[in-house]
Amino acid sequence: MASRETINSLREAFQIHPGEVISLVGAGGKTTLMFALSQELISPKKLVITTTTTKILAPSPSQSPSLLISREEQEIVDFILKNGIHLGHITVASERLTASGKLQGINVRLVSRLMKLDPVSYIIVEADGAAHRPLKAPDPTFEPVIPQSTSMVIPVIGIDALGCELVEEYVFRSKIAAQLTGTALGEIVTADTIAILMTHPLGMISGTPAHSRIIPFINKIDVHPDLLKARDLASRILEANHPQIDRVVLGKAQFNPPVAEVVFKR
Repeated sequence: MASRETINSLREAFQIHPGEVISLVGAGGKTTLMFALSQELISPKKLVITTTTTKILAPSPSQSPSLLISREEQEIVDFILKNGIHLGHITVASERLTASGKLQGINVRLVSRLMKLDPVSYIIVEADGAAHRPLKAPDPTFEPVIPQSTSMVIPVIGIDALGCELVEEYVFRSKIAAQLTGTALGEIVTADTIAILMTHPLGMISGTPAHSRIIPFINKIDVHPDLLKARDLASRILEANHPQIDRVVLGKAQFNPPVAEVVFKR
């Protein structure tokens, strides 16, 4: 059984507190969610850092008003100590990749170091790549790249994955997804398929620290605005009884408000 509550704020839905390191994994809107979170968490004389441990597209000025790119960790630290109190929000990366134009992320040790700096209130990390698919399975040999300092992991899925065929066009690393879920390649992705992939130890939350909270985010609920399919999927995830998951957030990260409802485990 599950209970539901109408909540519109990301901060309230995820119960975010100052000092959190939040890692986003999965597919279906991680980058959009990252910048939506950053907008809600900005506060006077404190700094929100958005970054990645993989690669992301360079943010627009509306997504992130400040961007710092440096391969020198000390340069990043010194810049934040000097300027962080005035910035509100900054995106940090190690380099701009010439071939793709994407930003190369920072290492997990630097994430932990930055969180200890006085002006830093939150760090939001995109810790996974999905090649613009609504659903993915990670390759456990190298992803996701979740810092050990992470206090909350948000596995993201696009509800538009429901009803799609389990093929690479819709599911990134579809062969791994098939192995983990027992769904044959080419078969239809069901709520059970996604729930297994979400909660499997080698699935989307692979590498999550034991102390971290895990709060799944079902994105793009405007695809099914009556919420019935999203609620059913949330219930299937909660029924898996993962010890670190006690709620699922339903929303549409690119809209305002970004949250529609939170489904809780009873």
